[in-house]
Amino acid sequence: MDVAPRDGLGRRGFLRIACAAAVGSVAACAPGSREGSAPASSPSPASPSPSRKPVAERLLPGDPDWRVRERGPDEAIEGYGDRASVLPGESFGLRVSTTEGRYRVTAYRMGWYGGTLARRVWRSGWMKGRDQGRGRLAGDTRTVRARWRRSLTVSTEGWPEGAYLLRLDTERGHQRYVPLVVRSASGAGRTVLVHATPTWQAYNRWGGYSLYYGEDGRYESRSLAVSFDRPYDSTGMEKFLIHERPVVALAERLGLPLAYTTGGDLEAGDDVLTGASAVIFLGHDEYWTPGVRRTVTEARDAGANLAFLGANTCFRRVRMEEDGKLVVCYKTAVDRDPLVRTRPSLATTDFRAAPKADPESSLIGVYYDGYPVDAPFVVHEPRHWIFAGTGVRRGDAFPHLVGVEYDRVNTDVPTPRPLQILAHSPVTCVGRPSFADAAYYTAQSGAGVFASGTMRWAETLMARTRDLPRAHGIDARTRAFVTATTTNLLKGFAEGPAAERLPAPDDNVRRVYRA
Repeated sequence: MDVAPRDGLGRRGFLRIACAAAVGSVAACAPGSREGSAPASSPSPASPSPSRKPVAERLLPGDPDWRVRERGPDEAIEGYGDRASVLPGESFGLRVSTTEGRYRVTAYRMGWYGGTLARRVWRSGWMKGRDQGRGRLAGDTRTVRARWRRSLTVSTEGWPEGAYLLRLDTERGHQRYVPLVVRSASGAGRTVLVHATPTWQAYNRWGGYSLYYGEDGRYESRSLAVSFDRPYDSTGMEKFLIHERPVVALAERLGLPLAYTTGGDLEAGDDVLTGASAVIFLGHDEYWTPGVRRTVTEARDAGANLAFLGANTCFRRVRMEEDGKLVVCYKTAVDRDPLVRTRPSLATTDFRAAPKADPESSLIGVYYDGYPVDAPFVVHEPRHWIFAGTGVRRGDAFPHLVGVEYDRVNTDVPTPRPLQILAHSPVTCVGRPSFADAAYYTAQSGAGVFASGTMRWAETLMARTRDLPRAHGIDARTRAFVTATTTNLLKGFAEGPAAERLPAPDDNVRRVYRA
């Protein structure tokens, strides 16, 4: 049932936090090559002069013109990179299709930049366009591949580590995004932000197929494997824009030592988590390989704090094939998976399902419970350090913050203990009463582990701003609360194993659930 909100932040406290922590607000807004070769680039106007002392990346002026303004028809312009991530200085291929005459590419690094949220680091010249078709559907897995030819090669020489959107612009003003992560080789002593590239691709319906639907809109005709060899649908990057960019902006605004990687790179064996202070899963990170789960568990057991700022995390067990360019997940058709009998631990279904069931709760602390819901987030332990400075009291509620998917503590499945439930929010999911829980525990290594229990946590950081003006009806008071809480979390976790400095969890699971 709905819980009426109270003024939990206090009037002065709320106004102070709301003014200081509105991450998405912008206080002031300023107004052809041969195939395989990159055209001449123009330098970013924000680049510091070589003769001056270097300015920290986050303090450089941004470019308010980074947003897509006009998409146009789907075929007007689209593109994708032949790599989801690169190390600084490496090159990647960009494959572009357009029905218009000429286009150019601009690379924007996403961050804070005084509230403009992005900085231009590179721009191509104008290039002749080419229509490369709409992709091909092939195989028993119903996999769509664009199979476009490379349009240009782009070097990232001089590009700082971070999350990027490359914007494609036609002469007629039609635009699309292509995502890229310039990943970190090492996260030692830093907070590592993990971008959920396998999940991006799982939901990508370009060409008519995703891991959820076929071209006819039915689950039964869905893809069983999806390829990175195709553009993203819609603007080209909604999963990143809604569920990840707000956390990137806040983390960069705070000036924390940051590193960047992707779920695909963790599967490929990158050791970026070695020595990391914290590892942050930014919002919607549903699709994991067993290898990624082992790597993250090992990082926790070595002292890296973990934060899961979403729900439904580590729910689907997948395989990465074709050098990481194919995400395989048979789901309920797991009996058709070629490895189900020979290597059952790699069979692609839910982690909690047979064969080799291993519920995500043993790592995250909470257990995915369902969707759709829309409910207030109800504070249960207001004195926990994560809520410091917010002024909340037990029972304070923040409307619409729980949704559309949610997690809860479930004592019937493996769950780390001691574990403290920080928020305990009544929900009704398809007529079934339940609860959404935010929870915290510490591992034997001293690592702290926080789970928000709601999919809407990250996007709330930009709710009711220019970029997320509606955001499910979430208000400025809720944005201020989530921003202050996330700030406490990021700062606390950035200093190393939480148990060495912060209070241990008070195990309240039996008190809350009477179990």
